Amino acid sequence: MILSLSHLFYLVGAILAVTAVMTLADRNHPKRFSSALFWGLYALAFLIGDFLPPAVVGVGVVVLALIAGLGGVGAGRHHIPSAAAAVASAKRLGNKLFVPALAIPLLTVAITLSGHYVIIGGTPLFDPKNTTLLALGIACIVALVLACWLTRETPVQGLRESRRLTDALGWALVLPQMLGMLGLVFSDAGVGKAVAHLTTSYVNMDLRLVAVALYVVGMALFTVIMGNGFAAFPVMTGGVAVPVLIGVYHGNPAVIAAVGMLSGYCGTLMTPMAANFNIVPAALLEIDKNAVIRAQIPTALALLAANVVLLYVLMPL
Repeated sequence: MILSLSHLFYLVGAILAVTAVMTLADRNHPKRFSSALFWGLYALAFLIGDFLPPAVVGVGVVVLALIAGLGGVGAGRHHIPSAAAAVASAKRLGNKLFVPALAIPLLTVAITLSGHYVIIGGTPLFDPKNTTLLALGIACIVALVLACWLTRETPVQGLRESRRLTDALGWALVLPQMLGMLGLVFSDAGVGKAVAHLTTSYVNMDLRLVAVALYVVGMALFTVIMGNGFAAFPVMTGGVAVPVLIGVYHGNPAVIAAVGMLSGYCGTLMTPMAANFNIVPAALLEIDKNAVIRAQIPTALALLAANVVLLYVLMPL
């Protein structure tokens, strides 16, 4: 293929590298050296991670965790237009402001659906396995061009705004990627087998309702701990769903997987570990960081109870 996922990683790494340089140049930044080191190391993981030994990348991840854990990632000083200037700009642009934002999903879908047919000189333009991610990257670039054209700003201003948003999100920006990797670590470490041993040894699985409730609630709890339903899924599915719900009660795998993931999403609604869903919106809106979670807990618990009933009723079908 001509465009692969590596090219998207290089783009992300370049933006993070620019963020690190801008942070280092910001003399008014209260933590400019440690913050610049944090974003610089993160940028290197995207730019040259494929060429580094895994142990070196692992050391870099540990350093990132130490910097964030010790409070070394802070926000810089940013020039924000006055409220009057913002209102005047909004009135001048009107609904045109939505054009760049709407261009991202529309172009992503269009390129995803048509990308498989774009072949140049016998070589596919897009990596067939990652067409959607590549389409999203291209759509974001086009949206940036449209935003610059509408606002008469330069791409440099786009990078400044990128840094401002990165500062607002802070270390939480890294959390989704790390939690995704945590699921693979748990799977390779045999956590699913350990869960299977514990549940079959200490929980009475002779009652189908107990087994169903354990799987549903377990998916939510593991998601609360790991912050990612996709990370919790292989652990609970390998530990409870496959050996008990499917192996003993002959449940429908499609139904079990669907309700299991929905149960994991209930856990997502209740945990700060799901930073991209709960902490990031609160940071962008500048509200209490736990406000989103508190508002979602009643819905999550009600849906979790409904999932137990759904899986118990639909599983044998």
